[in-house]
Amino acid sequence: MTQSVTLPLWAFLLILLFAGVTFASHFLFPSVRWFFRRRMEKAVAQLNQRLERPIQPFKLLRRQDMIQRLVYDPEVTEAIVAHAKETGVREDVAFERARRYAREIVPSFSAWAYFGFAIRAARLLSTSLYRVRMVHHDVGLADVDPEATVVFVMNHRSNMDYVLVTYLAADRSALSYAVGEWARVWPLSRLIRAMGAYFIRRKSRDHLYRKVLARYVQQSTGAGVTQAVFPEGGLSLNGSLAQPKVGILKYILEGSDAANRDVVFVPVALNYDRVLEDTILIKAQEAGTRRFRARISVVFKAILRQLWLRITRRFHRFGYAAVSFGKPVLLSEVPGGIDRPEAVSELIMQRIAEAVPILPVPLVTSLLLDKGPLSREMLSMAFTEELDRLKDAQVHLPRNDAAYACEFGLRTLIERGIVMEEDEALSIAPSKRALALFYANSIAHVVGDRSAAAQ
Repeated sequence: MTQSVTLPLWAFLLILLFAGVTFASHFLFPSVRWFFRRRMEKAVAQLNQRLERPIQPFKLLRRQDMIQRLVYDPEVTEAIVAHAKETGVREDVAFERARRYAREIVPSFSAWAYFGFAIRAARLLSTSLYRVRMVHHDVGLADVDPEATVVFVMNHRSNMDYVLVTYLAADRSALSYAVGEWARVWPLSRLIRAMGAYFIRRKSRDHLYRKVLARYVQQSTGAGVTQAVFPEGGLSLNGSLAQPKVGILKYILEGSDAANRDVVFVPVALNYDRVLEDTILIKAQEAGTRRFRARISVVFKAILRQLWLRITRRFHRFGYAAVSFGKPVLLSEVPGGIDRPEAVSELIMQRIAEAVPILPVPLVTSLLLDKGPLSREMLSMAFTEELDRLKDAQVHLPRNDAAYACEFGLRTLIERGIVMEEDEALSIAPSKRALALFYANSIAHVVGDRSAAAQ
């Protein structure tokens, strides 16, 4: 045992390498992970003290643990067996498919990525592009039952909705979004996962996939994770509020029933003086398809153009972006709500409709479509009269000055070529009528039938 052993240098180096790897994997790496995990837990504990809704432990689970928990769920296991019988594949093949779906859906939330990067980026982007305004705030999450699950339910006007609500809800909670296929592009997908969002295939009819998705949403709801969903299921192509879909909402209700938790739905209504994707959405509406032809080259070109305008100091923000929080809907206050997702979704959309902010551009566009052509004086008078009639609506009046608000909306529309002025008469340009309707439709449910209201 005490005799010397001679080894080639390469064998000695190989032994040292294996020893170093073993030491790192068994002692060093776990210690480092434990150190950073402890620091993260302390940071989250401090963060939870200033949030109205603390971050739930479920949201902080390791992604791999969440995936394992999901694929070994009894209901998912039953779905795997049923899928194997239906398709004629082996159960282990069906199991791997379910695991692949789970990896696709489950996020990898990072408190640092969300509060250290995403919130700052959302604030910078929102305030750089728009004059952001909170029009109405009718909810205090600190007063909500701490055992209830909070779900922010929003109308979907633009992809900026994610950014805007993330920024404005920064002091309330970390939102877990349901994100469509558009975001499954590297490296954007990694960032979105780190922010706690989960991906969904909106048009998938695969029963196994739907079960995996349903169980993830139900587990999140049962654990009290604060979520954010778009009940319309996609961007509005014509600017109007769309009929709600009950897919994700149904999963949320089922999750609350299984966990015996109440759910508080917080209506969030958004509106813009300019939607970044307006022309793309209108073309999709005219083509009768939801396939948006926005190539990366087009996006890159638009970004370069905005950067050039900033460098040359000719950039102007795209008007106002407004958010209004409506009256919350408590599931426990809806008779038979768990078994009536359609009734719950209709009530939520009604609250969203009541809270939609009225901004200068949509209101001026609506007046010119209804009463035009008008002179500037007649438009200003009609604008003031309309504000008096809509005194109970969620109106944002810049500088609290009707004349300035009317002029601001008109100037924005003229700069975009939507409104033309001929012989001192203002009217909608025929070639931009579809664009004008897109903005007028955002408040059509509030403005309503003026002739009926005047009687």
